[in-house]
Amino acid sequence: MNPLAFIIEDDEDMGTIFAAAMRQAGFETEVIADGQMALERLEQVTPDIVVLDLHLPGISGPDILKHIRANERFKEVKVIIATADPHLADTLRKDVSFVLDKPVSFRQLSVLSSRLRPAV
Repeated sequence: MNPLAFIIEDDEDMGTIFAAAMRQAGFETEVIADGQMALERLEQVTPDIVVLDLHLPGISGPDILKHIRANERFKEVKVIIATADPHLADTLRKDVSFVLDKPVSFRQLSVLSSRLRPAV
C-alpha cells in the first residue's frame, strides 16, 4: 500500500495539481478543501505527509498545523506548507518539513514529495 498524502487546499485547481504531483511521487491522495473537514479527517486517519495551505475556510492552516504538532500520533507526519503568504510561512517554518511559495510547479512538488516518501 502506498503512503497517504492529505492535500489541504481550498483552491480546486491547485488541489488537483498537487494531488497529481503526489500520485506521481507514489502517494495515495486525499484533497480536503476546508479546515474543519481537515481536522475531522485527521481524527480518523494519520497521513504520512500533509500539503497545507495557510488560508483556508473554516479553520486556518496555522491552527491545523498546531493541532498536528500537538498530537503525538502525528509526530512522524511530514508537513509541507504551500502558500502565497511567505511572511506567515516564515513564522511557522520551524514546525514544518518545507515551505513552498505559490505558485508551486507540478515538478517541484513531485520531486520534493519523492524525497519525503517513507520507505515501504
